Amino acid sequence: MSKPYRPPQVEEQVVLEELQVQLATQEHLPRFQSLLRRHHYLGEIKPVGERLYYVAEWRGQWLALLVFCAAARHLRHRDRWIGWSEAQRRKRLSLVTNNARFLILPHWHLPNLASRVLRLILERLPQDWQGRYTHPVWLAESFVDTQLFRGTAYKASGWSQLGPTQGYGRCQQDYYVKHDRPKALFVKELKKNARRSLCAEHLPAGLAAVVESRVAPRPTQRTEELRSLREHFEGVPDFRRRVESYPLSGLLAMVSCAHLCGAPRGHRDLKAFARGFTQAQLRALGVRKNPKTGRYPSPSKATFGRALRAVDPLRVEAALLDWQTQVRGPAPKDDLLAADGKALRHSRGAQVVTLTHPASQYYRGSQLVESKSNEIPAVRQLLERVEVAGSLIGVDALHTQQDTARQIVQAAGADYLLTVKANQKELRQTLAKRLPPPEQLFSPSTPLAVPLGAQRTGAESGAD
Repeated sequence: MSKPYRPPQVEEQVVLEELQVQLATQEHLPRFQSLLRRHHYLGEIKPVGERLYYVAEWRGQWLALLVFCAAARHLRHRDRWIGWSEAQRRKRLSLVTNNARFLILPHWHLPNLASRVLRLILERLPQDWQGRYTHPVWLAESFVDTQLFRGTAYKASGWSQLGPTQGYGRCQQDYYVKHDRPKALFVKELKKNARRSLCAEHLPAGLAAVVESRVAPRPTQRTEELRSLREHFEGVPDFRRRVESYPLSGLLAMVSCAHLCGAPRGHRDLKAFARGFTQAQLRALGVRKNPKTGRYPSPSKATFGRALRAVDPLRVEAALLDWQTQVRGPAPKDDLLAADGKALRHSRGAQVVTLTHPASQYYRGSQLVESKSNEIPAVRQLLERVEVAGSLIGVDALHTQQDTARQIVQAAGADYLLTVKANQKELRQTLAKRLPPPEQLFSPSTPLAVPLGAQRTGAESGAD
């Protein structure tokens, strides 16, 4: 490939005025990477995730090459400067981009060229990113090796120097090697008040749906929290004769963490979630080290599937309730208890009834609805084994029946709040005569919900 040609008598100001920047196409990439390999001190680049390649040219001649890609995951000075939380950083990092390569080609080192190229590209970068990835970027960062460069172009373009990196490079996931060559960190806001927007409590609704919803949940519990959670599951009997890498208590703790972090809990989803645990977290969960690699492995899809099919669900529930009591204290006695049924995702139609305190989301127990049955017997089975004496229990209109009301009052020692709809005409008419009309809080089309059982005797007679 011939060297770039520079006319001998070209005025520098003419080049700066006629300079143009454009996105490199797929056809440009072989030449682009070849020039980086030959002339950039770091060589070519293989960026991960979202990326854009730019070429600065004058009259068909390439003058400069720039690459913007995914930002660094952890930067102490950047994260402190923004002021975002760990959860915000993980969910909003795609709004930050890294200028990973900046090369002025030989024979084109003109005064002010680098800062001119940076300004032209940064003016269009947010829109180009929006067009390619359906979201903008608000902040740009870059690293400068101070043993080779001074970062003059970044300073002249209004970038802020925050401080040095710690001199580590990532070789594998969660594994870093110290290279004893810290670099200077520079940042540039691409949007007015970008720094404040990145650490705001909420992103704009449309942007949050695009940016934050794409980020898969990751385990955020500390190692001491994981040890405590696993200890509660140690009382659940293991169905296996021999345990190799993953004790049952550790697997159940991983599933619980996925629930707490809002992650999907299909077998494939659990495998992906478990890969996010660090080595320290896996050790805290009781995972045994692989003697060949010397590392703590993460469970496979099949491992989660076998455990969840064979484990005793009532023993798991008891362990969860004990752990909840330790973390949150005893159940609130004065709060309403609600029993509600839901269809489980990816379960081929299986349903489960759950008893919770809606106000505090305090969990009290669950019961699987048997095949070819409905929620009514499941709720009754749940109330038989959960201590609800003295509570007010709310259920929907499906459970407005004498047997259910009698069980709540006589067997469980609780009161009930039942919904009465127009399909129970006689009961609805009786209630309309005996009780004062409710306040008009809803539209006339809303089903009438009236409390039954302010006193236990009245509750029973009302159901009759």
